[in-house]
Amino acid sequence: MTTTRHTLLVLAHPRSDSLTAQVAARVRARLDEAGHTVDVLDLYAEGFDPALRPADEPDWEDREKVYSPVVRDHMDRMLTADDIVVVFPVWWFSVPAILKGWIDRVWNYGFAYGRSRPRLAGKRLLWLGLMGGTAEQIGSMGMETVLDTTLRVGLSAWCGIPDATVHVLYGTELSSVSPGLRPARVAEVLAEAERALAAKLAETPGGVLAR
Repeated sequence: MTTTRHTLLVLAHPRSDSLTAQVAARVRARLDEAGHTVDVLDLYAEGFDPALRPADEPDWEDREKVYSPVVRDHMDRMLTADDIVVVFPVWWFSVPAILKGWIDRVWNYGFAYGRSRPRLAGKRLLWLGLMGGTAEQIGSMGMETVLDTTLRVGLSAWCGIPDATVHVLYGTELSSVSPGLRPARVAEVLAEAERALAAKLAETPGGVLAR
C-alpha cells in the first residue's frame, strides 16, 4: 500500500519567469505526477520578510518561546511536510537573502534545534541550487563544497535531518548562451532537476539524528 506524502516546495527567486521558477514548476509537476500533495511556498510572492526582529530572536533560556504568528505558520507548514524541496539561485557563494532570512526566522531554537529529539527528524530534504558557471569553474572555486557544508552539515544535519542532499544545477546563466540554443539548455537543466528529485524520492524515508 502506497502512502501519500506531502511536500513543502520552497522557491526563492524574485521573478516568476526565471529559470529558478521554471525548475520549481517542473518539480511541482513531477511531485503531482508521483501522487504527492504539494504546498508551494514562494517566499517573494508571499511577501516574506527576511529580517530577524526581536519577536523571532531565539531565547537561549527559553526553548518554548512563542514566535511571531507568521513564523509559527511557517513552522507548521514544515512540520506537516514529509519532504522538503528548496529551489534557489546561488548568489555570492550562498543562498539569497530572503532564503537566509527564512532559515534565520523559521529554523529557530526550540523548533528546528535545541531538543534531544529534533522535531524535523524523519523528513527528506533536497536543496536545488542553480549556479551560472560550469562544473569545472565552480569546482575550481570550491563553491559547491561551501554550499554543501553550510546546507547539508551546518543546517540540515544539525536540525536532525540526515536525509539531506545538496544538488547543484550548473550552467544556468543563460545570457552566455545564444538565443537559438537557450531552449535546449533550459530543457537540460529541467531534466537534471527531475533526475535529482527522482533520486531523492527513491531514498528510504527516515533517519533520526539525536542530540
